[in-house]
Amino acid sequence: MAPDRRKMIVAAATKSFSLFGYKATTMDQVAKLANVGKGTIYTFFKNKEELFEEIISSLVKEMIVEADSAIQPELPFTENVHRALYRLLEYRSQHQLMIKLVQEEAEMGTLAVSEMLQHVENEIIDYLKQKIETAIAKGAIPAANTEVTSFLLLKMYIALVYDWERNHEPLSSEQIAEIMKVFLLKGLQKKTKTT
Repeated sequence: MAPDRRKMIVAAATKSFSLFGYKATTMDQVAKLANVGKGTIYTFFKNKEELFEEIISSLVKEMIVEADSAIQPELPFTENVHRALYRLLEYRSQHQLMIKLVQEEAEMGTLAVSEMLQHVENEIIDYLKQKIETAIAKGAIPAANTEVTSFLLLKMYIALVYDWERNHEPLSSEQIAEIMKVFLLKGLQKKTKTT
């Protein structure tokens, strides 16, 4: 059986982007790593940008699978949001390609990298939005602007996980969950009627 050249190219490009970043990766490097001719790459991808988009698209799908695997239907919505976000950011911070891209954006401001990182953020926000819409439809939480709420959840979580650690001791998962509940998610909890 012939090797799947497309998969080999994607794997080689992922490795190159992870090691050297987007800007420093060339199609020649990818061809060498994949052990194929440069022309073979162009039979599958018209340029480096299209190859990069393919890799990021796969990465986003993997992140969503990770987040979904953290959700437990028997837990309250607020706990599941915390679990899903924690898993997403954990995946993002441990995946070599994402680490390299965040580093490249910070150091070089590469436009293609900035656009792809924005795409990843948008996908996470869309994911959260769907979860919030489902919870609203089930009556688990009151109606809210799902896009704004998703954006705030993600940004608050990133701030607590990454930004806080620059000048403070890292917060535990439990501490982050409690802070999220107090400052934002309490407003999403279904109100119980009192008589």
